[in-house]
Amino acid sequence: MDITVVAAAREDESPPLEALTIAQHAERLGFGEVWFGEGPTWDAFVLATAVGMRTQHITLTVGPVPVSVRDPETVGRGAACVAATVGRPVNVALGTSSRRVVEGVHGRSRAHVASVLEESAAAVRALLGDERDPTPAPGFTRRLPPAHGSLAVAAFGDRAIDIAVRHADRMLLDLVSPEQVRLLREKRDAAAKRAGCTPPRLAAWLPAAIDPVPTAVTQMNRSIVGYLTVPGYSDMFVATGFGRGVELAAEGAGQETLLSALPVDAASQVGLVGDPDAIESRLAEYADAGLDQVAVYPATAGDPAGERTLTALARMR
Repeated sequence: MDITVVAAAREDESPPLEALTIAQHAERLGFGEVWFGEGPTWDAFVLATAVGMRTQHITLTVGPVPVSVRDPETVGRGAACVAATVGRPVNVALGTSSRRVVEGVHGRSRAHVASVLEESAAAVRALLGDERDPTPAPGFTRRLPPAHGSLAVAAFGDRAIDIAVRHADRMLLDLVSPEQVRLLREKRDAAAKRAGCTPPRLAAWLPAAIDPVPTAVTQMNRSIVGYLTVPGYSDMFVATGFGRGVELAAEGAGQETLLSALPVDAASQVGLVGDPDAIESRLAEYADAGLDQVAVYPATAGDPAGERTLTALARMR
């Protein structure tokens, strides 16, 4: 099972520029890929460019990019710009994000989001390679070559899984237990059989911390709080045992109340938390469940830029 690194994931109190250092640690330690999630703080394409200019070899993956916020042309152009600037291919991940981000932060509609995801996945897949139309519109030409990267689609629900199977190289999960990986892999395989195609590889973003201090545990649990009301996530969290938190979130409870409603070991149930032996054992559980790739986003509280955690995980590779 491949281990990669997420440099920018959740919105928290970490210094924003710490994402650059995490990515540089990832290359120095020999990881092959670094992901840049897009949220209220970072424009993921800008961050990927900044990292690409500071590194030499590591593969850059932009996203998940919310499809209700960025149209396919913007995504394809962004990836092409990054690739041209840094001199290597760039991967893209697409997702639907949450109503809190799409409508609350961007003021955009999230209506018919599954249809938007399908249209975007098909179009971006073409824009990343050589299958695209020669011009974006009459009177314009494409002056940059395509990014020549792969496409990942974040998927939990059945419709999104079907879309990932038909259009993506990787199906991306997030905050999942090994049991949920097994279930979602079965759904992926069934969808691929219906579509008559080879299933995409299965990857998952997982929080990670080696021997975390209490503030790191809190940091990771806070990253879960923001997803308690998101469809797909909420169902999985109920199955994981976070039902009380999901109920309170649906009632509009504040973040501190939701944090206190989560089990203290919440992050360890959907991630890699503990001493090195415990994490190696947990990685084996994810591999046995059928995960092809782990993308770890390290806790940084008490471990600046996640260096201690990433160093230990590099040895496990």
